[in-house]
Amino acid sequence: MSGGMDRRRLVVLGAVGAVAMALPGRGLAGRPRPGEAIEGDELPVAEASWWKRLDQGRVECQLCPRGCRVADMERGSCGARENRGGTYVTLVNGAACAVHVDPIEKKPFFHVLPGETALSFATAGCNVECKFCQNWEISQFRPEQVRSWYLPAEALVALARKNGARLTAATYSEPVIFWEYVRDVARAARKQGIRPTVVSNGYIQEKPLREVLPLLTAYKVDLKSFSERFYRELIRGELKPVLKTLEITREVGTWLEIVVLIIPTWNDTDEEARKLARWVKTHLGPDVPVHLTRFHPTYRLTNLPPTPVATLERLWKVARAEGLHFVYLGNVPGHPGENTTCPGCGAVLIRRMGFTVLANRLAKGRCPDCGREIPGVWS
Repeated sequence: MSGGMDRRRLVVLGAVGAVAMALPGRGLAGRPRPGEAIEGDELPVAEASWWKRLDQGRVECQLCPRGCRVADMERGSCGARENRGGTYVTLVNGAACAVHVDPIEKKPFFHVLPGETALSFATAGCNVECKFCQNWEISQFRPEQVRSWYLPAEALVALARKNGARLTAATYSEPVIFWEYVRDVARAARKQGIRPTVVSNGYIQEKPLREVLPLLTAYKVDLKSFSERFYRELIRGELKPVLKTLEITREVGTWLEIVVLIIPTWNDTDEEARKLARWVKTHLGPDVPVHLTRFHPTYRLTNLPPTPVATLERLWKVARAEGLHFVYLGNVPGHPGENTTCPGCGAVLIRRMGFTVLANRLAKGRCPDCGREIPGVWS
């Protein structure tokens, strides 16, 4: 690492403004200390979880459905895991390339501690390649290509406490590829009374999912589409494992919310919205919140226009007609579709403007007008 500075400054930016924490510089043997900038070959190397040895020094990753088989000194598809002499290692446990304080509504979680903030964090890398990724500058690069800060779990949670964040959120890139970090942060957060959450594509194998889900307060899954063609051509992934992830999350009991980015000509038909809503109602139940979010052209999908608001409104009606109780519209600040309404009496319970909660009428998780219980994490 260049510079020769004896102190490093980590700046955390978020909706509450900019804050800073200065921490000591290099420790013994040149190892980074918590809060210090790291880059290039300074990444924290640790044995990965969820893998097995094969013959001829190869290993098989058992974290995501790709099941990468990796030769010595090669990496898995995510670029964040490497075979070193027959041992599979992670290069990103504690290597945070993005750290911000965000409203929990930005994730979006609409049924988790409304109005609170989350210390959001990410490492470089991803196990899919969405052609419309808004965070491609970190998700589609290898860890050594992105400037990061060494923030092991305890240091990250201490930063959350310092900033008054009641939650943590693994987000921005893809938490599956830094699942050990997610697990360690969740354990450390729970000890400090902070709620750990994850924002993910849900593309993960069952064993690591089941091991970490019980540690989490909430899990948001980007269900990109209800079409295998969409996943194959725009994601470089598969739909079936994501649906399995949703079912397991519901079974385990971790609070679940779903986001569907509506992209013109790709997943904006009534037929697909109807199939998706019916599947959610049948397999997950009508109370799982589904966010229908407006697309804006970015990364490798710039030839399409932003999603018309009228399209979102049409699909919102389809999903509601199929019996889903909590359907939201995203990326349309000020739209009534951002509000939480009681499925019993129709009263507006939480009024929002973008990521800001304007009013919250919930009374101990119930509608104050008719007394109906509203599912979520409210306290």
